[in-house]
Amino acid sequence: MNPEAILSQVYDPQTGHLSGGMTVRRHLSDLRNSFSNPAAVDEHLKQEDPLLYEVVAVEPGDADGDLHYGLGILYPGQIDGEYYLTKGHYHETREAAEVYIGLRGEGMMLLEDEQSGESRLEPLGAGKVVYVPGHTAHRTMNTGSEPLTYFGIYPADAGHDYGALAERNFHKVLIEENGNPVLRDRRIEEQP
Repeated sequence: MNPEAILSQVYDPQTGHLSGGMTVRRHLSDLRNSFSNPAAVDEHLKQEDPLLYEVVAVEPGDADGDLHYGLGILYPGQIDGEYYLTKGHYHETREAAEVYIGLRGEGMMLLEDEQSGESRLEPLGAGKVVYVPGHTAHRTMNTGSEPLTYFGIYPADAGHDYGALAERNFHKVLIEENGNPVLRDRRIEEQP
């Protein structure tokens, strides 16, 4: 796609969809080991395999200095008290940062520093901006009752490394307790 083509992309705030780009859809079965209780996921999958999120990625170029961006839509729901979430990733180019811009809905971003392992939450929703520094794993969770819609903007050479987290997952999980999101340690036996 040439850079001029991105000017013709259309974002529809009512539906949360972006024209053009490549769409990736992830269902519950795709994220079985991302949740802290895979057995609860298996039970849920006996009934249905819901769509958890979709991302439309627009990649206008790969030259130095180019930016890519994606529109994410993360649907509401929970598995065993844990909010629906994205797979989460590091960047292949570890020093690459990313900016998320919340458009609609309510959610949180879990950020985990690669060197220290320290985790923190940042709110993401309508009107919120989250800066993800380099060397930071990041995952989005929908804590609301409607789809969480957001843009992510990152360097063209950032890449996505899902493998590192597939091996060990995030150190923390976000669960609902008494109607509020609470960050808890992931129990060792919950590791995939």
